[in-house]
Amino acid sequence: MALALASLNANANSLFESNEDAIEYRKAAFQLIRYQIGDMGDMLKGKVPFDAKRFEQRANNAAQLSTIPWEAFIAGSDKGNTDALPAVWSDKKTFDSKAKMFAQYAQELALVAKTGDKKVIGPAFKNWAKGCKDCHKSFKD
Repeated sequence: MALALASLNANANSLFESNEDAIEYRKAAFQLIRYQIGDMGDMLKGKVPFDAKRFEQRANNAAQLSTIPWEAFIAGSDKGNTDALPAVWSDKKTFDSKAKMFAQYAQELALVAKTGDKKVIGPAFKNWAKGCKDCHKSFKD
């Protein structure tokens, strides 16, 4: 088991040229996620007109993007220009669990977004946004 985990970590590290590359990668992924959540939130709050097709596209983007940043939390990328707190690595089990839930909430949002029904979409969006905030509370500076 330890060998398998070491192998996984080595493979994750090999995806990036450096720790700073991993940090930049995850920051870029989170920026894209932030754009999706902002646009959908603005539609649900009435700041911009609700467009069911646009919302569905944003939700689909979010579902895909919500799986991306986690591979870049590699060993050693806790140092450098990062807002990630040490708890990401010291409490990896909780961090990974929250990341998984965040991605699951995004998948659920993408499914209900197909309905175009704001009454169904609203609660799913709130779950996804809550998943985002829950992780930030414990793992982001």
